[in-house]
Amino acid sequence: MPDLVVIIQCQLAHNRCSGFACTHSFYEKTGKFQEYGEGTRYLSFTCGGCCGKGVAAKLEHLAGKLKEKTELTPDNVVIHLASCMTTDNHHSDRCPHVDYIRSIVAKKGFARVVEGSFVSAKATERRRQGLYKDYDQCPVCD
Repeated sequence: MPDLVVIIQCQLAHNRCSGFACTHSFYEKTGKFQEYGEGTRYLSFTCGGCCGKGVAAKLEHLAGKLKEKTELTPDNVVIHLASCMTTDNHHSDRCPHVDYIRSIVAKKGFARVVEGSFVSAKATERRRQGLYKDYDQCPVCD
């Protein structure tokens, strides 16, 4: 069980999205967050914009603050790459830089990564109808 969940949201999507649905899903323990305990804390920030290289500095800052102010290590953290980055959705298609961002996350010592956060019923229906791509069925994707 992680002590901290970090959601990394697409900077471009964040310009139009407050992140409310992801946060609400976390606190309601639904979807990708259903396994987390009540004591698990939550933090959210953006990738920093295309190509996502800005996430390196943010993760370095986070690791430093964890060490300075808590007893947590990157092993106590689960990183969620938000659904706005990992799925075809209302905002845009899957981020073309998601694999690069994943590699930065790993390079900064955060090994526990989950693709996705909140996915609406409407987006799920649009995937079923074939209007959005379903990357869960993609043979080269996680």
